[in-house]
Order: sequence, then structure tokens, then C-alpha cells
Amino acid sequence: MIHLVYCDNVGKKGARTLDKIISGHKTMIVRGAAGRKIPHSRVQVGETLYFMEKGSLKISAKAVVTQVENFVKLTEEEINEAFLQRRDQLALSEKQRTRCHKKCLCFVTFSEVAIITPLAFHHQGNMDDWLILDKIDDVVVGTSIPYNYDNSRFKK
Repeated sequence: MIHLVYCDNVGKKGARTLDKIISGHKTMIVRGAAGRKIPHSRVQVGETLYFMEKGSLKISAKAVVTQVENFVKLTEEEINEAFLQRRDQLALSEKQRTRCHKKCLCFVTFSEVAIITPLAFHHQGNMDDWLILDKIDDVVVGTSIPYNYDNSRFKK
């Protein structure tokens, strides 16, 4: 599968998340929720992540997933420890960290970050901030298809 990840356009001391990814300062992303929300348990080692900055409508970088850690029903202490152990890789602002402080966490480590020729993103009203796709062209202007969440469902 291919994953399209929306990145915050502001961060610690004005540094944007995508800039941190491209510079190599950030090598892990996290998604937190009260329950198992996308991408929890749906991203695998070897898959490709594409990145775009929120509001830009341009897909501008990609990377390869090297490790995935999924957690459920964490206690407050376990949540704090999980973030503490990964703080350097995550490079989160305090606001970002607070927003992700949830009982279900998905940590995705990546490498081989590459800037790509920007692709024009075709935003559709039913899209979340993490999309799971068959191919990136499915959400690119001119080749996009109507988006649904079929790839996001848990496999039986």
C-alpha cells in the first residue's frame, strides 16, 4: 500500500514538520486516538509514505517505512514513556505532543526520504489526514479516482 500523510505546517520555533522530515531531524511520525484509528495496524514495513503539508495541495516528498509500533489501551504512564523514548525521532512541539497524547498510538519510523517533483493533490471532501491508497496517482489531479476507505479497513 501507499500512504499519504498530511504534515502540520507549523511547529516548534516555526519549523514545519515537512522541513524536519526532509532535513532528517524527524525520522518518525505518530498518530494517536482514543481507539484504533487510521493508520493504526494498517501500515507495514517496506510501504511508501508520501508527505504533503496541510493546506498546500502539493505532495512533495516520500520515504520508506522501516518500523511500525502499534499500542492500544495505554495508561498515562505508558503514554508518557512511549513519547519520552521516541522524543528525538519524533521532534514534536509540546502542542503536537499534547494533541497526540492518546491511549492508542501508532509510531511509524521511516528512512530514504526524498524530495519529489511536486504532485498536485486532488482533495475530496471525505478525506482524513492519513490516506491509504493503491497508488499515489489515485489522488493526483488528472488521474485521481473517487476516494473511499476500502484500503483503510482491517484485513480479515
